[in-house]
Amino acid sequence: MPRPKVLDDGMFELLRMGEIKKFNEKRDVSVEYDLSGTDLSRIDLRGLVTDNINFENAYFRMTDLRGIDFRGSKMEGASFAGANISGCYFPKELRSDEILFSLEHGTRVRYS
Repeated sequence: MPRPKVLDDGMFELLRMGEIKKFNEKRDVSVEYDLSGTDLSRIDLRGLVTDNINFENAYFRMTDLRGIDFRGSKMEGASFAGANISGCYFPKELRSDEILFSLEHGTRVRYS
């Protein structure tokens, strides 16, 4: 299994530094932003606008995701071990039991 990536990208650095407002302001939501396979662990991402972001195979271990709307993003293979997901919306294809297993055991979520 490949290790999570840390991108050498100014936009990714904004996320890693918790500068969510700046990230949202600079990002063009009409263009897909690829965060697939990245390490987003232990970051406070509250307020992130996720429309058109590819989070496939991303790691959200112990990340604060409260209130984020992921319905406009790709999440197949993401892992949410220990993340705070209170108030989140997820893609409708992603079943609640997949999310629960990922939260408790770190498994990767699969769409049905």
